[in-house]
Amino acid sequence: MPVPFNFLQQKLAVPNINLDEEIRLTTNNRERAQMDNMADLYSIIVVLEHLEVAYIRSAVSHTEYTPACKQLIAQFKAASSLLVDVVPDLEKFMKEYSLDCPAAAKRIKIGVPATVEFGDAGSSKASGHYKNVAEIVQNYNNAMDMLKLGRTAADEIHPLLADIMQSLNGMRALPSDFEGRAKMREWLIKLNGMKASQELDDEEKRQLEFDLESSYSAFYAWLNSQ
Repeated sequence: MPVPFNFLQQKLAVPNINLDEEIRLTTNNRERAQMDNMADLYSIIVVLEHLEVAYIRSAVSHTEYTPACKQLIAQFKAASSLLVDVVPDLEKFMKEYSLDCPAAAKRIKIGVPATVEFGDAGSSKASGHYKNVAEIVQNYNNAMDMLKLGRTAADEIHPLLADIMQSLNGMRALPSDFEGRAKMREWLIKLNGMKASQELDDEEKRQLEFDLESSYSAFYAWLNSQ
């Protein structure tokens, strides 16, 4: 027996929706600001991914890439600092919003451009053996002196280790498997994952001092062997 049409209308009532009415994603200014910050974070990651891919493919020069990458990393840190409670983990954020940006994620993780992590073959800093040696010695001393002064905040130590990494990469004759590079990379990743004001504890400080001294000694041993 056919079901009466009026019965179907009652059982399958369709809500009254105004298609011209604006759908609000937020209900107050705080939520709106949070949504805007998340949109900024999303766009920064996407732009950084495109920049990394462009650099890998030599579509941008090192002089264009380095400052742009530094700016995007700084912008990411500024945007993420406003979303600590909402976006505590980059990987979860990228997964939740289907962001397939592995190159950007890696760059954000270490916190320095590829030209600092791996060196820059196009840079004029790659020339001048004695100048490079002086820079490496100075950068190691700066980092070790900072630790001796008890200054162990992430935002104070990270740039000093980045300087060491960059100067080591400027020494073209240095073996590619030189242990100092690997140690600096590990510490850069660790420090970049900390809050800017967060300090190393006593055990971490002691380990970093040991790694710096052993890396410094290994560099001098290599230098004397030349």
